[in-house]
Amino acid sequence: MTSAPEVPIHARRDGFDPPPELLKLREDEPVKKVNLPWAENAWLVTGYSDIRIVFSEANKFSNSPEGRATGNLAKSGFLLAYDPPDHTRLRRMLTPEFTVRRIRRLQPRIETIVNDHLDALEQAGKPADLVANFALPVPSLVICELLGVPYEDRAEFQHYASIRLDMTLDMAERTAAMEASRAYMAKLVAEHRKNPGDDMIGMLIREHGDELDNVELTGVADLLLLAGHETTSNMLAMGTLLLLRNPDQLAEVRAGRLVDEAIEEMLRYLSIVHSGIPRIAVEDVSLSGQTISAGDVVICSLPSANRDPILGEDLERFDITRRISAHMAFGHGLHHCLGAPLARMEMKIAFPALLQRFPSLALAVPFEEVPFRLFSPVHGLQELPITW
Repeated sequence: MTSAPEVPIHARRDGFDPPPELLKLREDEPVKKVNLPWAENAWLVTGYSDIRIVFSEANKFSNSPEGRATGNLAKSGFLLAYDPPDHTRLRRMLTPEFTVRRIRRLQPRIETIVNDHLDALEQAGKPADLVANFALPVPSLVICELLGVPYEDRAEFQHYASIRLDMTLDMAERTAAMEASRAYMAKLVAEHRKNPGDDMIGMLIREHGDELDNVELTGVADLLLLAGHETTSNMLAMGTLLLLRNPDQLAEVRAGRLVDEAIEEMLRYLSIVHSGIPRIAVEDVSLSGQTISAGDVVICSLPSANRDPILGEDLERFDITRRISAHMAFGHGLHHCLGAPLARMEMKIAFPALLQRFPSLALAVPFEEVPFRLFSPVHGLQELPITW
């Protein structure tokens, strides 16, 4: 029997929080050489200012996987593994569909999806698992409709996603799930080529079909489907649990007050993405007195950065009255999350609706029994048992 891999320090959590040893590193050694199973020369960066530099200077820190064992991602449509000018070309095609103005068009449909799932949750009765019955299906249906992916296929692509993101599993198993997921999407893209619809895949084919081959289009759609439901799903579940642990702040959101502020504070405080895609130093670079050599891997800790005292006081405390707009929950720089406006819209609708529908919403188990994910690129909950 293969033992589970040791969780590297940048991916460890203590419930909602980064572990104390990670925050201590930020104070004592904000740029530290670390050992990773897949990289001999790796650096962990934990300070906010240093991470902004890494994320901002694409000419010095590359996202391209060339030269590291992460699979054949280059030119595959996996946008996070692109550098300019290819990144610029591909993102330019996608950006118009993710502007705040475009996303507002989806608001009535998102409201319907949220209310339909609340109806189903209420009718099914208590207790219930909020992850399976609300937090996961709502963003899944939204991203399916936006992309043009049949929602009835959700069991298949969610199964692949759960394997791809479970880093306790063998790499061969995770790679097989990624290949199966891309094969599913490749078939879907081929169907859209024949008859492009009004969805995003159809738009890309109609407007950029000559610039995008099927391999690249498959990769783009696969990434958007994976990221579009996994991240928002975990924010909905973790955010609900966090509010249940802070009833005074929950009451504000239920009343429709400070909703935008609550979402930004949840994003900062939870920082569900541990680090994003590792960077590769293109040249020798100095950060906080350490010399990172060309070819070295750089891992940036987002939970640590989002609690750096440079952003404000008492950041270990969840407080929805804060005004911190420069958090890094969505990253920073040219790889800043494309879907951020959509995620914010979904949360802005879902949290008040959930709390208003169930005025007595509560955990169905003690907090200590809520199962957090063990080792995944996206922090979250395996399930969230609730009652009302």
